[in-house]
Amino acid sequence: MKGHRTMTEVDGPPRVGGWTRRVIARPRLTLLAALVLTALAVLAGSGVADRLGSGGWQDPAAQSTYATEALEREFPDSQPNLLLLVDTGRASVDDPAVAAEAGRLVKRLAAEKGVVGVGSYWQAPADRAPALRAEDGHEALIAARLTGDEKTTGETLERIAPTYRGAHGPVKVTLGGMVAVRHEMQTTIQEDLLRAEIIALPITLVLLVMVFGSAVAALLPLGIGIVAILGTNAVLSGLAEFTDVSIFAMNLTTALGLGLAIDYALFIVRRFREELATGAEPPTAIATTLRTAGRTVLFSALTVAVSLAAMLVFPQYFLRSFAYAGIAVVLLAAAAALILLPAALILLGHRVDALDLRRLFRRGGRAAEPVGGTGRESGTAWARTATLVMRRAPFFALATTAVLVLLGLPFLGVRFGTADDRQLPASAESHVVQQHIRDGFPGSPGGALEVLAEGRASASQYAEYGQRVAALPEVARVDGPLVKGDTAYFTVQPEGEAVGDSAQRLVGDLRALDAPFDAKVTGTAAVLVDSKHAIAERLPWALAVIAIVTLLLVFLLTGSVLIPVQAVLLNALSLTAMFGAVVWVFQDGHLSGLLGFTSPGSIETTLPVLMFCVAFGLSMDYGVFLLSRIKEEYDHTGDHEGAVRLGLQRTGGLITAAAVILAVVMVAIGTSRVTNTKMLGLGIALAVLMDAMVVRSLLVPAIMRLTGRATWWAPAPLRRFHARFGVSEGGGPAPAAETSPEHDTVGARG
Repeated sequence: MKGHRTMTEVDGPPRVGGWTRRVIARPRLTLLAALVLTALAVLAGSGVADRLGSGGWQDPAAQSTYATEALEREFPDSQPNLLLLVDTGRASVDDPAVAAEAGRLVKRLAAEKGVVGVGSYWQAPADRAPALRAEDGHEALIAARLTGDEKTTGETLERIAPTYRGAHGPVKVTLGGMVAVRHEMQTTIQEDLLRAEIIALPITLVLLVMVFGSAVAALLPLGIGIVAILGTNAVLSGLAEFTDVSIFAMNLTTALGLGLAIDYALFIVRRFREELATGAEPPTAIATTLRTAGRTVLFSALTVAVSLAAMLVFPQYFLRSFAYAGIAVVLLAAAAALILLPAALILLGHRVDALDLRRLFRRGGRAAEPVGGTGRESGTAWARTATLVMRRAPFFALATTAVLVLLGLPFLGVRFGTADDRQLPASAESHVVQQHIRDGFPGSPGGALEVLAEGRASASQYAEYGQRVAALPEVARVDGPLVKGDTAYFTVQPEGEAVGDSAQRLVGDLRALDAPFDAKVTGTAAVLVDSKHAIAERLPWALAVIAIVTLLLVFLLTGSVLIPVQAVLLNALSLTAMFGAVVWVFQDGHLSGLLGFTSPGSIETTLPVLMFCVAFGLSMDYGVFLLSRIKEEYDHTGDHEGAVRLGLQRTGGLITAAAVILAVVMVAIGTSRVTNTKMLGLGIALAVLMDAMVVRSLLVPAIMRLTGRATWWAPAPLRRFHARFGVSEGGGPAPAAETSPEHDTVGARG
């Protein structure tokens, strides 16, 4: 066509980059080096789960964190993290035999190494004893504090738990408290992760065989994923020596390690098979594949890594841990796909199609073209879909947008809370204990607020301050002060739920109250208030990082001003169903019986941020695959609608297959018995499927049809910038635009 340069004219013969040249020259050495590094990663990452924590929801710089640490240091009795629920059966907790046995348990527990601040209902002052006694009179509490960090307290609990759990004369003891919850959660996550891998791997292999047709080709993505997972475990193990890392991040490692490795391998193997089908020899096919699909994989990995890196702006190590794990697994998956996979393909050559298992299911005639196939005639259904959507573009654009917005409406009623024992299954021991305390003990023990008072004050000043606190709305009771030198603390029991709206308002009232000393407030509600503040303060920065870098990367890929904006907005729109489902299911409790979880009536504050960053990155992953192919076809033909149609035809099945496989992995993660992990897995699975099957299939072609050739517009300075620095799946620097004065478009005119 006039004014247009073909891909061959633009690029000439396939150029071989540095890493490509080395892979082609020494594929066996490349694979051997990878095998050695993987073995070292296995050694470095062994036992990584035992070095990870199960907390990380607090802002370390918050007032509540400072006050908690000060109270732990000065008044260990005020911060019990281990609770022994003493059940007398039908006897009264005041029965002499029960009191005697409880006394022996208290004395024995106080003598344990690493245990301080042991107290109980039978020893508590008269004004505090009722809070440690169940309202029915058949249960009471022994409270203690295990000293040290998460690892130390967990080891102490494992050592002493068998001694105290179970029957002791006239009473039966079960264990609760934050240490028990944390330890049980850590153990449950490790068991669930192993089960998820056992579920996901065989199903994924079957799907890959269905996608590729060849058992040999199907095994390649799994190998890449395993390398990425093992490498990331080694990275997390190393990081745990220097900073706190959450055990929840291991779920993301497994999901992204398999999911992204499969995405990237699908894309590269599909392009390699295309090149072989044109008659190219394996070295030439690899060179072209890496110059084209390889560049797209690199851009995709960068967009996903940026979305995950945005969580580094938050102070909670729970979120930062997902950034550590996510960045590591994305970069390792991309590196393995761009180095190890080409080396394997060089050695396999045409044998990549060996062991065609589709023959087992053939009954005459030619088997259907696999998703990873090579023929340009494949994907006709996607071409017809694109044609239909673009013919009715206004309808599909409005209808799809309306449905997505409608699905997201439940999120408007979101209520934020903290992670507690209700993350665990209802049968978990620590959950049972905490539920007994919530249901049967007065005043929600463990839900009190503590006011740390630092600075010398007189007894009358303490008394006057206590009276003003008691006069505040929503205060049920004030205990204290307990004074030690120039430091004291008050315990304030709020009315209603420990982290309800009234308790959160009370935190603000306490912090606004004038005091003759430096007063700092902590407790469950205070931690929630501070966590919400930290996230709200830093969320704009995280969103800005994601938006700016995504806009830049997509511009470098496409040379368009409009496409990056469309990509960001449509990706965000694709997440509405996920957020609506999170509230409708996990907050409001719909389907809780079917899915097997206990709804706390709120969503943990950090979860929406985590799910947004992960799901947005994965949406961009698929978006880059589609846009890069559309851009290549547009550069090749100059036909806007034809490029959209052919781009969807060539990638629609690929993206859908990748999304289904990733959804399988995420659903396997979603079988976890820990509610947050279940929410993460099932929510992201839904987001991935909605993005691939609705947004990429319907909304993107409809919007691109409506924007027409203006889709590719960019002002002259940006066109020159893209011509110098931009790349596309067509390979090499972006082709210089050839435009007319009437059309300031990037790319050739058709």
